[in-house]
Amino acid sequence: MTALADATLEQVGVLAALTEMLVEVERTIGSLQAARDGILALGSRLALEVAAQAEHPDHGEMTARTVAAEFATALRVSDRTVQRRMADAAWVVDRFPLVWEAQGAGRISAAHARVVCEAGEHLDEAAGRDAYATQMVAFAESESPGRVARMARRVAERFQARSVDQRHEDAREQRSVWIKDVDDGMTQLGLLGPSALVHGVFERLTQMAKATQEQPVAEGVATADAEADPRTIAQIRADLALDLLLSGAPAGHDEPEGLLAAIRGSVSITVPVTTLMGSGTTPAELNGRTPIDAPTARRLAGAASGWDRILTHPLTGAFLAVDRYRPSSDLKRHLSARDQRCRFPACGYAAVDCDIDHHRDAALGGATAETNLGHLCRRHHVLKHHSPWAVDPLGGGIYAWTSPTGKVYIDRPPPQNTVTFAEDHGVPPF
Repeated sequence: MTALADATLEQVGVLAALTEMLVEVERTIGSLQAARDGILALGSRLALEVAAQAEHPDHGEMTARTVAAEFATALRVSDRTVQRRMADAAWVVDRFPLVWEAQGAGRISAAHARVVCEAGEHLDEAAGRDAYATQMVAFAESESPGRVARMARRVAERFQARSVDQRHEDAREQRSVWIKDVDDGMTQLGLLGPSALVHGVFERLTQMAKATQEQPVAEGVATADAEADPRTIAQIRADLALDLLLSGAPAGHDEPEGLLAAIRGSVSITVPVTTLMGSGTTPAELNGRTPIDAPTARRLAGAASGWDRILTHPLTGAFLAVDRYRPSSDLKRHLSARDQRCRFPACGYAAVDCDIDHHRDAALGGATAETNLGHLCRRHHVLKHHSPWAVDPLGGGIYAWTSPTGKVYIDRPPPQNTVTFAEDHGVPPF
């Protein structure tokens, strides 16, 4: 049977119409994305203009944060994300206007524009960038983003004023490690580093994984009758990487006293007591951010030297208090358990990484009390003190943030990871 060989002329016509519609929709989406980048770039320019007029010593960083916060709270997203988008949009619009205009006209998609701009990132001369962009836009109009990316890297080298070695020295400054929480109690770990080292790490993990897979195991002991390891190479590679990172010694960085090797990873777990006992269904949470499976939570609980006990209302789940058998810094633990994260709208920074802020300055008579304290990440702590953004405690851990344009955004403490019980008359708690 040949695909579509039995289709009628009408059905083939429908397929052709759908294809044309899909192409037009994708073209429209790309144009709208270019329009959005233009708006974000204008916001970035506005911030720089205000800072230049007032001769701000930070060269516009605080005004950019303020503008990003205005956009972000209106969109109900993180202002860090918006500020990154503003910077990225301004970079594309200013450095590659021909690419941006081609996307806005629907000649190329956002994916095409991205790979062209990324490949030409290190082109410093405007004339060279324009010549490069002209050539690549024409190529992108009839090729896929993957093919464009490969060609773009090749073409960009013709316009490079600096050698690969020189650019690599700059690129090394961007090396970093990051995490991203995904679903079902899983989290991604990313690493950006020199290609030779990263590929070497991956190759070593692969060889170790293959050796592990080829070694028969039975109850931890290799025997002739034992079954092979059932894990895939990818699974063993991941397990080995975590094993090495958590328990391996950093030989290339450690002091003779072994100070780094003595450091151990730590996490914060909240788990309903019913789940801890095996009778509940509410999952545990890791660092107030992502669910984890109950067996893992129980193993961590069994190995922990101490736990904070969070008391919640049995019907509403509202946070009431926190205590511990060996209390220390009660107020800090109370705030950490209540807030769990930065209290600026849409910010997800964990409380452990935040400052405890006096909403009314202590120097002006603000009390060091639960009603006048809350967690703010360093970014939003600085924003609160050095921009028109203002916060007003409403009680019960609820805050009203007023933006520079006068809009008010309410931030409530996140719900506790707890179990609630319905009342006898059957009305569900809220």
